[in-house]
Amino acid sequence: GRLEARGLALADVSKALSASNTISSVGRLEDHYKLYLAIVDDRALDERQIGETVLLKSASGLVRVGDVGSVTHATVPQWIRVNADGRDAVIFQVYQQPDANTVQISEQVQAKLRSYRSQLPPDLQIASWYDQSQLIVSSAGSVRDAVFIGMCLAAAVLMLFLRNGKVTLIAILTVPTALAATILLLKVLHGSFNIMTLGGMAAAVGLIIDDAIVMVEHVIRRMRASTAGRHAVVWQAAGEFTRPLVASSLSTIVIFAPLAFLSGVTGAFFKALSLTMAASLAISFVIAWLGVPVLADHFLGAKDANQKEGGALTERVHRGYERLMRRILARPALLLLAIVPLVLLAWIAYQRVGSGFMPVMDEGGFILDYRAPSGTSLSETDRLLRQVERILRATPEVQTYSRRTGLQLGGGVTEANEGDFFIRLKNARERGIEEVMSDVRARVEQTVPGLEIEMAQLMEDLIGDLTAVPQPIEIKLYSDDGALLQSTAKRVAAAIGKIPGVVDVLSGIVLAGDGLIIQVDRAKAGLEGMDPDAVTQAVAGLLAGSSATTRVESGPKLIPIRAWIPQSARATADAIAGLRLRAPDGHFFPLQRVVTLTAVAGQPQINRDDLKRMLAVTGRISGRDLGSTIRDVQAVLLHPGLVPRGIYYQLGGTYAEQKQAFAGLIAVFAGAVALVFLLLLVLYRSFQTSVAMLLTTLLALSAVTIGLWITGTELNISSM
Repeated sequence: GRLEARGLALADVSKALSASNTISSVGRLEDHYKLYLAIVDDRALDERQIGETVLLKSASGLVRVGDVGSVTHATVPQWIRVNADGRDAVIFQVYQQPDANTVQISEQVQAKLRSYRSQLPPDLQIASWYDQSQLIVSSAGSVRDAVFIGMCLAAAVLMLFLRNGKVTLIAILTVPTALAATILLLKVLHGSFNIMTLGGMAAAVGLIIDDAIVMVEHVIRRMRASTAGRHAVVWQAAGEFTRPLVASSLSTIVIFAPLAFLSGVTGAFFKALSLTMAASLAISFVIAWLGVPVLADHFLGAKDANQKEGGALTERVHRGYERLMRRILARPALLLLAIVPLVLLAWIAYQRVGSGFMPVMDEGGFILDYRAPSGTSLSETDRLLRQVERILRATPEVQTYSRRTGLQLGGGVTEANEGDFFIRLKNARERGIEEVMSDVRARVEQTVPGLEIEMAQLMEDLIGDLTAVPQPIEIKLYSDDGALLQSTAKRVAAAIGKIPGVVDVLSGIVLAGDGLIIQVDRAKAGLEGMDPDAVTQAVAGLLAGSSATTRVESGPKLIPIRAWIPQSARATADAIAGLRLRAPDGHFFPLQRVVTLTAVAGQPQINRDDLKRMLAVTGRISGRDLGSTIRDVQAVLLHPGLVPRGIYYQLGGTYAEQKQAFAGLIAVFAGAVALVFLLLLVLYRSFQTSVAMLLTTLLALSAVTIGLWITGTELNISSM
């Protein structure tokens, strides 16, 4: 081309541009009582000045950049694409510091965005596509409603059985007092409102009211039986009830305290719950021990003590309970008629209760990860994803979505053929999130069959990223034979894909894009006066361009200048083979004279686990629980010939995390039972009494298991 005709190479252009676009201080001088700073300013201010940069002085005159090429505005090559609701977009993700307030940050960000809207051009819009504070505010509202409803129901029950407004008021007043003190303690301990702390506060309401009720009941009973002064009777009753109240409160606290020692994701969740419950119960004890007697001393009188408890309903309950206890005490074997069926039914329920890792909830949005075939160009991937976007826009429950190609939601850079969607659903909708996800999955698989997809709700996806096990089902296959490993992974993926409820199955085989291998012939390169490194550097400059320098456009904005050959000269393998290189002695030769070009298909990525070659077959679950699905997976893996000799496997994924979490929770449960038993021994100094109280409590587990079965609730880290 024009460069070669003048004996120049692309590197000469880059060097000339770098040398001709400078600004530097060269010294100082003092003249007429003034000090001057000497500056050489040779900056190129526009395209015309760049084109006039001198490359060479020849007999025919000066050779400038404009003589051998053109100077134009262009964009940096982009291998990523981001849009929102089908329009090109720039997405800002705001991350909070560990001790920050999510709701406060959201309010401040929204206020800033509102102030910017008036300054935007008409064709530019700002929209919020995800706001975590909405989930927090909604959860806080749910807890507030649960606490209020619980207090109202407790008040109704107390009025029904006690028929005394003062007693009811004393018991109910302890709830906001204890919760307010708990919130203050959370503030002191640098805690925060989250799902676990709010849930702990809601769960503690019943225990708080229980402490108050038993204390005020004991006070009334003593006031009714004694003729001494009210003040003395109240504090005598409080002193008598101290030991049982301590036993009740401590036995509950020691159950929750060991949860703080759990590790991993389970520990991160339950440390907050443990702290909140323990704080609420400790404060509840103090209020019931000191506050309730004070209130009773001031508000309850002889009339309240002598008031007949309850009405006809209460009397019937008392009479029925008395008759039942007389029969049981006369013939204790009658208890077996209730205990044995209860235990048997609990065992049946245990066999049928599903199990999982995290509780299932509707978060109002989900992640759709996708991967086009390896080597697919960005433009072709974008074309496939436009079809997915049409499906999303046609789904009535979808409110908005954002899409990243060549990027991930977490900010990591990926290949141009993969990325993710975040889809946010409308609050008011007829279908649940699982139904919407299943519908979108079915339509995408039917309409865009070349696209591999997997879906998960945001919390599941984030926890998967935190634990490095993003899928519920993960079958790790190990072998040093790569070909055998790949063939087995394909068979295993096909087999588990037939299990009901297993979706988004991936074999784990990830192929790199096709490549063009440029092999330098050392001997031939040497004949041209080149070595392999010199050839490599020259080819890199021709294909990727050479960043020569930067220039200031206006204000602080810097625009890089890149010296590059035309797109047509590097678009195909044949064009690359014909690239002209300049040898050190100045002669030019085609690249194909010193190299061999070979097109190769994409090679599979090699993954290792504990230095052993590994492929992970993964899948997600829809409409089933984790435990029963894993049992089916294990049964499939035992089929003869599916996993040949020379390969062994391990089950990972969320199932492995579940096993670890359940083991920790069982250890905590055993430790809590032991602590409660020791506490009962210390308080009551009777082995038989302690065992009887503990066994009575443990029998409640049968009813809990039956309740999980009836309500269709999974056994997970929350229900455990």
